[in-house]
Amino acid sequence: MSVRAAVMSAVDAPLETTGIDLPEPGPGQVRVRLAAAGVCHSDLSLTNGTMRLPVPAVLGHEGAGTVVSVGGGVTHVAPGDGVVLNWAPSCGACPACARGEVWLCADALSGAARVHAHRADDGTPLHPGLNVAAFAEETVVPASCVLPAPDGVPLTDAALLGCAVLTGYGAVHHCARVRPGESVAVFGAGGVGLAALQSARIAGATTIVAVDVSPAKEELARSAGATHYLVASDTTAREIRALTGKQGVDAAVECVGRATTVRTAWDSTRRGGRTAVVGIGGKDQQVTFNALEIFHWGRTLSGCVYGNSDPARDLPVLAGHIRAGRFDLGALVTERITLDGIPAAFDTMSAGKGGRALVVFQEP
Repeated sequence: MSVRAAVMSAVDAPLETTGIDLPEPGPGQVRVRLAAAGVCHSDLSLTNGTMRLPVPAVLGHEGAGTVVSVGGGVTHVAPGDGVVLNWAPSCGACPACARGEVWLCADALSGAARVHAHRADDGTPLHPGLNVAAFAEETVVPASCVLPAPDGVPLTDAALLGCAVLTGYGAVHHCARVRPGESVAVFGAGGVGLAALQSARIAGATTIVAVDVSPAKEELARSAGATHYLVASDTTAREIRALTGKQGVDAAVECVGRATTVRTAWDSTRRGGRTAVVGIGGKDQQVTFNALEIFHWGRTLSGCVYGNSDPARDLPVLAGHIRAGRFDLGALVTERITLDGIPAAFDTMSAGKGGRALVVFQEP
């Protein structure tokens, strides 16, 4: 059966919307009809070579939809069920999983190599980028890559739970460990940053500073929970300290992935403060510290993969916040597009504009 998909033929090549062949699922596989897929910065990093993957490929890793059919041995979902795609399923057996650090699973991205159900019309295998290949009308994934969608959440909104929301929420709650009454700075007001701002508000932070290069994002950031908004500059760290009694914030969440931003986020925290680095930077992005300042400031700098989240644990918690009105998924979305609109969404993202662009296949 042929479905439409956005195919990446090579690094730095524009995605082309075309028909691909998608067979029925085999044992341990699930076929999903997508309702929506978010356009994430990680997808952009894959197109420009910051992160590498085999090509040709179908990208897209943040999505939700309806199960069409299942292969043998699949019992936790059935045709007609709404599901959220999980691009980093844990194997449960590697050392990281044994420690409970499922977000660091050594086997998380190997499932795609075992599936390869996606093929071009001429039979060429298409790599499912980050396991799930959500930039397509339908996809076939390992059963471990689907989780039941939360009740009461439209599937078009639930797509955002697959990456942006889990990452932003986890960065605040699991990595930066924000506590009630603390102060937080979030660097980058894109999809993940907006999720982090809402999560900081839910955590009970009283001073929440949003930082972005674009003055146009202030309204978005404040609606997500920011109490202050700063346009990024050489004086950002000084301005944040001025807002916090010259101390600096208790925690900073960096959602950009640039060396200068990581350094500024670290400089913006108080003595003993915590910085969670969510953004994915290139190998040429070098962050430097001297030995004396590391000792003197006593700060913590941590990498944050997928928000240090366990989707099976965190999705029900997030669903509770959404149903209670504490977390607004729709507030993250600034543009609803078709598959053909993904290249323009990448351009908008590269220019530092907007929040999350959402590819909508099925309206709720």
